[in-house]
Amino acid sequence: MFSTLRLVSYLLLGVAFLMVGVGGLSTIIAFRMGEVGHSSTVVGVVSSMYFLGLVLGTSSCHRLISNVGHIRAFAALGSLMSAATLAHGLTLDPYVWGALRFVVGFTTVGMYMCTESWLNEKSSNEIRGQVFSMYQVVLYLGQGAGQFLINIPDASGSVLFILTSILMSLAVLPVAVARVSAPELPKPTRFRIGRLWGISPTGMTAATASGTVMGAFYALGALFAQKAGLDVTATSQFMGAAIIGGLVLQWPIGKLSDRMDRRLVMAGVALLTAMICFLMMIESSHGGHGLLVMAMTFGGLSFTIYPLAVAYTNDYTPAEDMVPMAGGLMMSYGIGAAIGPIVAAPMMDLMGPGGLFAFIGGVCVALLCFIVFRITQRAPLPVEDQSDYQTIQRTSAVVYEFYPETENADQVDDPEDDTRC
Repeated sequence: MFSTLRLVSYLLLGVAFLMVGVGGLSTIIAFRMGEVGHSSTVVGVVSSMYFLGLVLGTSSCHRLISNVGHIRAFAALGSLMSAATLAHGLTLDPYVWGALRFVVGFTTVGMYMCTESWLNEKSSNEIRGQVFSMYQVVLYLGQGAGQFLINIPDASGSVLFILTSILMSLAVLPVAVARVSAPELPKPTRFRIGRLWGISPTGMTAATASGTVMGAFYALGALFAQKAGLDVTATSQFMGAAIIGGLVLQWPIGKLSDRMDRRLVMAGVALLTAMICFLMMIESSHGGHGLLVMAMTFGGLSFTIYPLAVAYTNDYTPAEDMVPMAGGLMMSYGIGAAIGPIVAAPMMDLMGPGGLFAFIGGVCVALLCFIVFRITQRAPLPVEDQSDYQTIQRTSAVVYEFYPETENADQVDDPEDDTRC
């Protein structure tokens, strides 16, 4: 176990550098565009290009990795990401920034695919859960730490882009020098959206709603804080609190969902998230420790919607379809994430900063109504038949190859395996 963890530690170090850079860049861009006077709508459209790159980059990056190998692909994608990040400092043109955000999203999903297929290759079934958990913690903590980069003084307007570019370049080093053999990239799997809907309308809807909520928040959260009158330090604390809160509440909410109908837990999370959103619309709440507490609560609740959707869909998915099903959920999430900022931003122009959380709260209310309707249409699954909840990030579909719940799927797919029960 320790030798395996030592091998994957290089990969996790690279992921840590990557997440600090990528997580910080989205906040820096939103904050910088607000400073120069771009409207919320422009910021939302530019930010949505990142999520569009994540969605459209999957198939192209798969071909790249298959053709040139993991190390070369990881290095090439990291170099392109670093160059695109630096290019932000050359101009303030939103059209150029939109194109650059697309490139960063495109390269990010490819680097996720490289890293996650490596981790899957090096994780035996005995330690798969530990490696998976470590990976999730590194993702959350790296992304949370990246929010504080905007506190660094940047009189020239280029320092923060240079710093994030350095972090992205450093992400390549541990992978390039690690003495590990490159794995075989899992073959791309097709899973029709219609089939996913047939298996779990609730899971697919919740995944799409989660993408819409998270896309809007990541793209416009820093702009909300800026327009609400928070200074740079308070803005970084606001964003960081939401992300760290997303890590803290994963376990208790997940364990609760393992003991009852998951739809009731999802409905409760949607309701509480909407209530927090409507509180955050009140201008008098835009300051002090109270806002940080609400941000942490918002993150703790909203960040669990996607893992709950995955766990609920897993409960009804045949083992052999679990990995392709996950790709369908990831696609649903990505589509929602690309749409969320585009719709939420005009509401901020119309309603002020509170328009962001009016939109997010409205999405959560719509999700709540849909779940309540579905509860009347489908009997709950017995608790003993439910799969276990797992904290899971929205990175690439490859992450599900070493998602602990797919161990049984691997056994089903192997007709020569006589050890399965």
